[in-house]
Amino acid sequence: MDETAEVRAIARGTVQAAMEVLAGIRPVHQLARRLDPRCLGNLQHRASLIRREITRTGNPALARLHRNSIVRSVRVCEVAEGVFEASAVVVDDVRARAVAVRLERSKQV
Repeated sequence: MDETAEVRAIARGTVQAAMEVLAGIRPVHQLARRLDPRCLGNLQHRASLIRREITRTGNPALARLHRNSIVRSVRVCEVAEGVFEASAVVVDDVRARAVAVRLERSKQV
């Protein structure tokens, strides 16, 4: 597998997992090795805001938000040595959305 295909697969898996965290079906700590602490904290905060708003309003449309998310496509571009930017199209029960990701090769992962 060439490097771009490998990065595309990593981006796809990371975006899919993040959508599952937002949907409340995956614990955020499963992304701890893939996300830096700031991104992980932001994802956790957003997921908790969604859960709190669902509980507060009981809005059925909010409960469907991020449910059954599927990554439809991923585009990858190397912007520097070992640094890639990716964009993904994700479709869920409510809408389609674009997701942008920056991937940097590190010694840890």
